[in-house]
Amino acid sequence: MIFTTLGRYFFRRYAITTFWFLAGIFALIFIIDFSELANRMSQLPRYSVAGALLMTTFRIPMILQQTVPFVALFAGMAALISLNRRYELVVTRAAGISVWQFLQPFVIGAFLFGVLTVIALNPIASWGTKKAEALEAEWGSSSSAKSAISIPWLRQIYGKDDTIIGARSVQDEGRTLVNVTVIHFDPLGTIVSRQDAATAKLEDGYWLLNGVTETRNGELPRRLATVQLPTHLKPEFVQETLAKADSIQFFDLKHKIEVAKSFGFPTNAMETQFHSMLSLPLLLVAMTLIAASVSLKFSRFNQSRPVILGGILSGFVLYVVTVLVKAFGSSGIVPPFVAAWLPVVVAMALGSTILLHEEDG
Repeated sequence: MIFTTLGRYFFRRYAITTFWFLAGIFALIFIIDFSELANRMSQLPRYSVAGALLMTTFRIPMILQQTVPFVALFAGMAALISLNRRYELVVTRAAGISVWQFLQPFVIGAFLFGVLTVIALNPIASWGTKKAEALEAEWGSSSSAKSAISIPWLRQIYGKDDTIIGARSVQDEGRTLVNVTVIHFDPLGTIVSRQDAATAKLEDGYWLLNGVTETRNGELPRRLATVQLPTHLKPEFVQETLAKADSIQFFDLKHKIEVAKSFGFPTNAMETQFHSMLSLPLLLVAMTLIAASVSLKFSRFNQSRPVILGGILSGFVLYVVTVLVKAFGSSGIVPPFVAAWLPVVVAMALGSTILLHEEDG
């Protein structure tokens, strides 16, 4: 069907509808996120309108990625309703083409949309998130962004120096810490000194602290431009300790999982994210089947309201269940593979069953 003239026409209609939905959501997210950023950061010393526009641009791909399942749902509903109201599906059925045939272009379009999200949008979203966090740190923000990572204290022992390192937020997947506090202890557990730094970057064999204020017992604080803090910590260890699974791009997840396992870290969150990205194309196919199940019944004038409400409710329930089961997988309650694939399989089976009942009795 996809290679016929009618199939290409349906595929083109679906692609155009999806594009306009993405453009509309992009514009809406841009306006809302820019307003929120301006309200939250306008008091920062280095804030500027141009910088806020740039940060919003960096942040949008990650937000847009979360809306992809709903875009697939609404694009499928809108395209099918439009074809129905123009009698094009009526004529298609009259020509003897079954629902399973003329849905092929929509299903293939949804699958390709999911593939493009995984291989293109996801890496851009990961890169943009890092850039947005770095830009916020340059502005002098004292609070981490929503996508930044609030971390616990790290402890390291180098020779006789027992050190605890803490920070407000993390950048570059754990290699750079912002608003850093370093506390040094002697072998008896007594605090020897404290170092407060603007940033700390993990280099080969040491942390490079920048903008340091050093305080020792009985001495006045000293200000130092840079300080090197020796460490045995490896960049891979710190990254696996501090990086959030959803901030890692899809193509790096497999390697990150292997590295985390080599250090003995739990990998449930990263494995769940990996399988969720793998299953995304089929999740969009399931959304398209759900859209078809509420959009194919012909009605010239009174179709929109019940269709929109039914589609929104069905998509919302599927999305909530997917997020909930994904949280179970990340916490280790459910195996990651099951957490990522079970909602997709159930949704596809449900959509296919409804279509079979409606179309084939």
